Amino acid sequence: MALSITVLGCSGTYAAAGGACSGYLVRSGTTTVLVDAGPGTLANVQQHVGIDGLDAVVVTHEHPDHWLEVPVLRNAMKYSLGLGALPLFSTAGTLGLAEGITSLSPTFLPTVVADGDEVSVGDVSLRFSRTHHPVETLAVRASADGGAIGYTADTSAAWPLSELGDLDLAVAEATLLDDDTDGMEVHMSASQAGAQARAAGARRLVVTHLLPGRDAAAAVAEAADAYGAPVEAASVHATFVV
Repeated sequence: MALSITVLGCSGTYAAAGGACSGYLVRSGTTTVLVDAGPGTLANVQQHVGIDGLDAVVVTHEHPDHWLEVPVLRNAMKYSLGLGALPLFSTAGTLGLAEGITSLSPTFLPTVVADGDEVSVGDVSLRFSRTHHPVETLAVRASADGGAIGYTADTSAAWPLSELGDLDLAVAEATLLDDDTDGMEVHMSASQAGAQARAAGARRLVVTHLLPGRDAAAAVAEAADAYGAPVEAASVHATFVV
């Protein structure tokens, strides 16, 4: 089975009606990693894999639209399913906030990761790069089976996607359109996402983290114009294979 990423949620800041905040399943032939666990993602996980089928969880940063399902996942594992010792990789700030809500251990095996760190989960290799965002935020490069997927998490265009190296697929935030002005210092526009993917030589581009109510077609068009090739928009339950 080739490396793939399945969208569990792709709304930025808060969930659109019928949607969910940031969350993705990265899967190889033998390994399943949950990357980000924003509100609404746990229900969607279970449409693709049982909770007992997760091999690790990665949370990119401490903003709540990326991690608030972690305490809920902990309760499901501990009190309903009798599961434990699931590796959880995140920033020190995120783990500290989570510990303020619930006891992570022994349900999770929490590990702090930072810029430049590399870990392996089964046959999936993960490498982290700190992006340009108000809190410590880690983009993720996942590689296995000869393929590589890069997920920007949240960032402005001041961080280059090329930091993740050669990518078959880039999943890049495109929170804003070019007409937007607010927040440009902390998030990318669709055209910036396209330009970043083109400069990095990414072979495919999926834009994500669109604000609820945002015109996805407009975001795709802006990104494609800058990327110079067709672009797809993330949607809940969509799977992209490399």
